[in-house]
Amino acid sequence: MLIQERKKKEVIMEIRIQAIHFDATSQLQAFIQKKVSKLEQYFDGIIKAEVTLKVVKPETSNNKQVGIKLLIRNGECFAEKICDTFEEATDQSVEALEKQLVKFKEKIRAK
Repeated sequence: MLIQERKKKEVIMEIRIQAIHFDATSQLQAFIQKKVSKLEQYFDGIIKAEVTLKVVKPETSNNKQVGIKLLIRNGECFAEKICDTFEEATDQSVEALEKQLVKFKEKIRAK
């Protein structure tokens, strides 16, 4: 029985990163992979994560936009943040998704 549970936990969600109108560095992609994959600890029904990176209004500060869409069993979650850096926007988006996943999980348990 323990072996089955371990195998179940090893399921890793698919994470797609799309950088619009620029090339994301491998270091940035690794950072995003690491942060987004930690969301699985809040809800194990995440099927796929789609991360979109954009530079909005290049001449201003706070111009890095990160949108993260999670496809989960029975629904989806989405968070989008604009900050000075992609890392900061990713952190804030992941924090917002953590809260959404906890609420979603509580809602499922209440049924």
